[in-house]
Amino acid sequence: MTVWILPLLILVVTTALALPLAFYIAWIMDGKYHAPRWLRWIEARVNTGPQSWKAYTVSLLLFNTVMFGFGYLVLALQPYLPLGYNLGDNAKQALSPTTVFNTAVSFFTNTNLQNYVGEVHFSYFSQIVFILFNMFLSASVGFCCLTGIIRALRGDKTIGNYYLDMWRVVIYLFLPLAFLTSIPMLAAGVPMTLDSYAQVTTLDKDANGQDQTQTIARGPVAAMITIKHLGTNGGGFFGANSAHPFENPNAWTDFLSIVSFMVFPFALVFAYGVMLKRLRDAAVVYSVMLCMILCMIGWSVYFDSVKPNPAFTGSPEVTYNKDDPKKELKVAEVIPLPVDQTDTGNLEGKELRFGRSAGATFAADTTAIACGSVNCMHDSLNPLAGLSPFTGMWLNCVFGGKGVGMVNMLVYIIVAVFIAGLMVGRTPEYLGKKIEAREMKLAMIALLVHPIIILLPAGLYIAWGVTNQAMSNPAAHGFSEVLYQFSSSAANNGSAYGGLGSIWGFNNPNVPGVTAPAAASGWYDLGTGLVILLGRLVPVVAPLALAGGLILKKPTPFTVGTLRTDTITFGFFLLGTILLVGALLFMPAAMLGPVAAHLGPIPFGN
Repeated sequence: MTVWILPLLILVVTTALALPLAFYIAWIMDGKYHAPRWLRWIEARVNTGPQSWKAYTVSLLLFNTVMFGFGYLVLALQPYLPLGYNLGDNAKQALSPTTVFNTAVSFFTNTNLQNYVGEVHFSYFSQIVFILFNMFLSASVGFCCLTGIIRALRGDKTIGNYYLDMWRVVIYLFLPLAFLTSIPMLAAGVPMTLDSYAQVTTLDKDANGQDQTQTIARGPVAAMITIKHLGTNGGGFFGANSAHPFENPNAWTDFLSIVSFMVFPFALVFAYGVMLKRLRDAAVVYSVMLCMILCMIGWSVYFDSVKPNPAFTGSPEVTYNKDDPKKELKVAEVIPLPVDQTDTGNLEGKELRFGRSAGATFAADTTAIACGSVNCMHDSLNPLAGLSPFTGMWLNCVFGGKGVGMVNMLVYIIVAVFIAGLMVGRTPEYLGKKIEAREMKLAMIALLVHPIIILLPAGLYIAWGVTNQAMSNPAAHGFSEVLYQFSSSAANNGSAYGGLGSIWGFNNPNVPGVTAPAAASGWYDLGTGLVILLGRLVPVVAPLALAGGLILKKPTPFTVGTLRTDTITFGFFLLGTILLVGALLFMPAAMLGPVAAHLGPIPFGN
């Protein structure tokens, strides 16, 4: 029973914090606060006036373009910028062009896919000015998008001003909470320094009996870790991410990390109801999301923290005579390791300082929330447990990232309302606005672009064969590694399965002490970079266009025949729509990947 205490406690605490935070979000985004005079002076310059959905979208795209250009320049000019002494000569090395492109795209879109190792390839300047800066701003884009859509749904004449919304999110929401959460992180031992990497003497001796030294990476870590989770960014200061003791020292910081990246997505569901004055609608949506995340966590914990790793159980490896297929040839005996997994489950790739079920819980939560931070190796999850992270990224609406998750859920709501309207022979309506051909076209664009940009490039890369050398495992498990990389990119999640070699890093492959570029890493930089762009911009722009059309529609009166969206019945119908659409789109890929790995031979299956 102890394995279930952590996930249940996380959900209870996050919900309790999300409720008051929802009212604070609504208070801030509706402009009901009274800021100090100097802040009001800045706001007056930021606010360019009310915007239509087109002007709001143009502002969003323009802002993101500037962020990309700025990030690209910082990374491309890293050898010539200050604060590069942390790695000595290595910090002066130029990054490869594909790494610069992929990282710049990844961070301005709030994806934070890291095809690099932070403590090896990046200087302090790049970590602070590029990574930290983008974590605050990119995390606000989806937040602003949802706020604009809410204004359209409640009948406002405009959807607000993008730059003013961005200011409110960063200054009044992210900065105060990031400061508060940094205090317990600092107290737990997360470093916050600009001193160079530490050189320490170890207990080991070399062949001549001389003391050996070790370089310990450190830096301004605490400032990044707080917004990394609050903004559902996920990109870590270190390559090991939240499995690194300097990012996540103990079980309490692990708990705080999970609650931090879950609290805003939870709160935004309630804020949606508060701003629309439809708390019952929000309660239905929250219940559907909660049901899905409970199933994901339960599935992941059961199949990984309760079930043993089959690679340790041992079984004969059998092949067949090619001339006589009926004749079995026992070619090897896999000897089980002396590890009793009865009370531990699968411990491979886990940090035991967090607790028995912490890895599986974190894996399910970080992919459902679209954070991408990891505290264990997802490649080491039992194959069926690995289905849970895939599901979170494929559905992309189980709370999801801040704002974007709720926006994706609204797309599913529009589809569910349309199907229900067809079933009863009435014009579909949502919140008093008719759902017609234009809305359905935009909803389907936002819905279908997601599986296309996952399955198409994954299939092409596997069929091409040239990039398969990046896979560290064969057959179904290797397929899962490629599929996960594109799923994470399309969902703007940023986590990695871990077994796929996709890091190029420095442009010079002969840097002393640094691992050579992985095979086909440039192709994965370019491919995932393009998928990240499409996966971010299309699902944001299409719902804004949908909201712009709803503003122009007159509200229809509520009658006896109106489909109510604040009932348990609609909740079940919405849940069924999500699961049916998700299964139709991704079930074949799941069968070829995690399910086939589970059914196959060890070390991955039974």
